[in-house]
Amino acid sequence: MSKKEFVDAYAKATGETKKRAEELVNQFLETVEETLLKGDSVQFVGWGTFEVKERAARTGINPQTKKKLKYLLKMLLNLK
Repeated sequence: MSKKEFVDAYAKATGETKKRAEELVNQFLETVEETLLKGDSVQFVGWGTFEVKERAARTGINPQTKKKLKYLLKMLLNLK
């Protein structure tokens, strides 16, 4: 489901206008994003917890050329 489809479904379910539903969805997403960027998790009881996990930097090998590659530190969004 795309964001637009979600906004449309939310507007239909709540009786809000599509414009107001989009504003509410955007505000919700901004709040979740700000919380995660601060390093906190966002928990929805009975549904799941969003959290940012850190994948350590590492080295790897390209299987075709056998050259060493460096993978940088990476931040991942996790839902569990």
